[in-house]
Amino acid sequence: MQVNPKITFFVPDFDNPMETSFISSEIKAGFPSPAADFEESKVSLDHLLIKNKEATFYAKASGNSMIGAGIDDGDILVIDRSLEPRNNAVSVCFIDGEFTVKRIKKTEEAIFLIPENPNYAPIQIEPHNEFIIWGIVTYVIKQIK
Repeated sequence: MQVNPKITFFVPDFDNPMETSFISSEIKAGFPSPAADFEESKVSLDHLLIKNKEATFYAKASGNSMIGAGIDDGDILVIDRSLEPRNNAVSVCFIDGEFTVKRIKKTEEAIFLIPENPNYAPIQIEPHNEFIIWGIVTYVIKQIK
């Protein structure tokens, strides 16, 4: 079984939100408009990314089993524990004493944790496994290299 014991969790700091400038007009990834007007306001990423502050945590991803889902080593995951688990959701799961990030797949026969990297095998949840879907990943914060 390939799970990751190295997920580091953080609690959002709502007492000291850092607001930064936000350009509310769209930024085109194609040909830029030379006449684009920029309307600037303030935004707090905590307020933008978190819907339920009592049940939301940040975690730092470790490893490369979810690169196909856009989760790379060192990315920050926003995890909401108040969301109901659903089929195909990217989730933080606790299995046999270790945390892992995988996509949930439920069939009539079993529950599987599906990696998003062909170098890793799916994990089938067996009756003897200690298993909890700890939370649902809602956003990924990453550094562009």
